[in-house]
Amino acid sequence: MKTTKRYGKKADLALSTWVKLARAYTSFNKKSTDNIRTFGLTQPQFAVIEVLGHLGALKVGEICSKMLASGGNMTLVLDNVEKLGFVERTHSREDRRAILVQLTPKGKQLFDDVFVKHAEQLTKYMSALSSEEQKILGDLLKKLGTSVGKL
Repeated sequence: MKTTKRYGKKADLALSTWVKLARAYTSFNKKSTDNIRTFGLTQPQFAVIEVLGHLGALKVGEICSKMLASGGNMTLVLDNVEKLGFVERTHSREDRRAILVQLTPKGKQLFDDVFVKHAEQLTKYMSALSSEEQKILGDLLKKLGTSVGKL
């Protein structure tokens, strides 16, 4: 976005930076989602398989927290992934009220088969930035997200 000088230097810089961030996210997310679709999954379905593949069995609320998703939406996603045979829900032994979600053997195989391929694509998409630039960007985005979350 071209600086307008209409809102003041700080506001114009913030607006311009926001537009660049939003456009970069939209482009990157579209490519990532397109890649995920090649595995026959939606982005939320893939995210469930990914988080469980990396962290093991989790409570539904923990999955929501990791994915920044609401409980109602997560129930539908879990229903669909369960219908595909990739996850199963069981009651926690420590707290029978809690539902644990874990990958089935079919889900573990899917994770093993597709996650590396997806990671390779993300690496390709990030290749416009050097390793150092990726580290700096990651640190800056974490700082931004953390500070905005406190406002």
